[in-house]
Amino acid sequence: MKTVVIKDIEYEVIKDDDLLDVEELKEKLTDYFDTFDYILGDQSYNKLRLKGFYESSNKNKKDINDIKGLENYIKNYCAYGCKTFLLKKWEKKNWWKK
Repeated sequence: MKTVVIKDIEYEVIKDDDLLDVEELKEKLTDYFDTFDYILGDQSYNKLRLKGFYESSNKNKKDINDIKGLENYIKNYCAYGCKTFLLKKWEKKNWWKK
């Protein structure tokens, strides 16, 4: 499992089409994305675009940012065949706590 840490938040790299540049992501990732469970990055016209998604069970979820709609979002809003990456916020579970 590959992880990256950005602004003290650890993310698991779920998918990477050789697009993820951690230094560029650190520059672009604002506090706006802190609440999202997932971050999708895609490249269109040599620009990195970011989109946040929530788990389907998250109370903040709306249809437009439900992770179940990820493939539909890529199909309808990203350039055809573009490179993407998907990060999932990784929360360390303390196994000794219940």
